[in-house]
Amino acid sequence: MKASSFTPRRLKLALIAAPMVLGLIYYTLIASDRYTSKSIVAVKSAVVSAGPGGTISLGAGAGLLSWEDTLYLLDFVHSGSLARELEPRLKLREHFEAPRADIFYRLWPGTSLEWFIKYYRARVELEFNDINGLLTIRTQGFDPEMAEKLNRAILEASERFVNNYTHRVASEQMLFSQTEFEATSLRLQAAKAKVVEFQMANKILDPVAQSAAANALTAELQATVARLEADMKNKLSFMQPDAPQVVALRDQIIANKAQLEAEKARTTSSVTGDRLGAVNAEYQSLLLKAVFAEDAYRSANAALEAARIEAARKLKSLVIVEAPAKAETAEYPRRIYNLLTLLALCAIVYAVVRLIVATIQEHQD
Repeated sequence: MKASSFTPRRLKLALIAAPMVLGLIYYTLIASDRYTSKSIVAVKSAVVSAGPGGTISLGAGAGLLSWEDTLYLLDFVHSGSLARELEPRLKLREHFEAPRADIFYRLWPGTSLEWFIKYYRARVELEFNDINGLLTIRTQGFDPEMAEKLNRAILEASERFVNNYTHRVASEQMLFSQTEFEATSLRLQAAKAKVVEFQMANKILDPVAQSAAANALTAELQATVARLEADMKNKLSFMQPDAPQVVALRDQIIANKAQLEAEKARTTSSVTGDRLGAVNAEYQSLLLKAVFAEDAYRSANAALEAARIEAARKLKSLVIVEAPAKAETAEYPRRIYNLLTLLALCAIVYAVVRLIVATIQEHQD
């Protein structure tokens, strides 16, 4: 076909009039109305405060919006698992597969699960605002009731998702600390029970204190004997040896020396001394184990409290900033906007083709 046959009139008919007529027919007679329902949500961190006595309380304040968790929620809303969960509840296939002339936006019957998930994602529009951390969810339906039902079902599933996964993270964090605390508590109880059992078996409260008391008694007797002997020497300097006061003082010295020798014999004899030494050593070992168990118990208790506070901080909740509502007018298709856009594109194509034809005609001449 010669370039001269591409007259401006024919080009306008082919590149502008024909597409506009087809577009007008599609948007007025074929295109199906699609209604939308919008909701705005965010994930909020819990407000944790320490109460009297080290107790933990979750405040009812505004808390902090969690960008990362909101992004997790975004992926969950577009996940195949949620699409498979909502399909039987809302009969999404039945709604979107209903016979309609609009072949571009309907779901063809018998499509695969993978194609249905792609279609579901196209009908659920997500927009994340990285300035304020809010997630906007727009759901489409061929009637306003389905658009609203789908949005509300997504919000219910999202709230369950946020609660489940944040509680799971908090529980896993608490599990190790709780296990360690219980183990140290049992070790402390066992160590204390062994100390009490040892005291009852040997009929002694504290071997260390008893040994210290025996040593103190021996030292006191030695000091008493030395004091009495010095007193007797002083009295003999001006009294007779058979004086009543000297005789009484000598009897006291003899009695105290006898008591001192008895105490020394009791604490230094091979049988008794070995027994007291063994009892003292075993008691010291049991007492040391009990002290170590108590220190470990205190450390585990502090770690448990710290883990409890950290786990409470990980608790999140879904905040619904704007709840979904039933639409009164269809948002899609945007007929006037799309027709004007089509007209602009056709005009650009016409101008380009017209320029090409003019260039070819100029070279032919």
